[in-house]
Amino acid sequence: MIELRYTGLGFDEQELIDHIKASGKNFMVQGQRIKTLANHTKPKSLDVWLRNRFPKMQDTKLADNYVIDALVETGRFTATKERCPDSGKLCKAIRLA
Repeated sequence: MIELRYTGLGFDEQELIDHIKASGKNFMVQGQRIKTLANHTKPKSLDVWLRNRFPKMQDTKLADNYVIDALVETGRFTATKERCPDSGKLCKAIRLA
């Protein structure tokens, strides 16, 4: 279980792994943004995935570095940089281990 800092909320990393695999990729960009969900510029990011899972937090940045570190600590992910499928830019990401 990965806990989101300051929220009291959490998610099972297996759900994230299943989502990443279903996307046909082996990574997901972090995409942390201080924007409303409606104005988020990286809809395929971890930040948007988390916001969609927690409707009361949709306009709050959730995929902070704490979440990335917690995912890496599970041993099931590595922190990396990947080309963002939304912007085409190199971005901080998690990759399946």
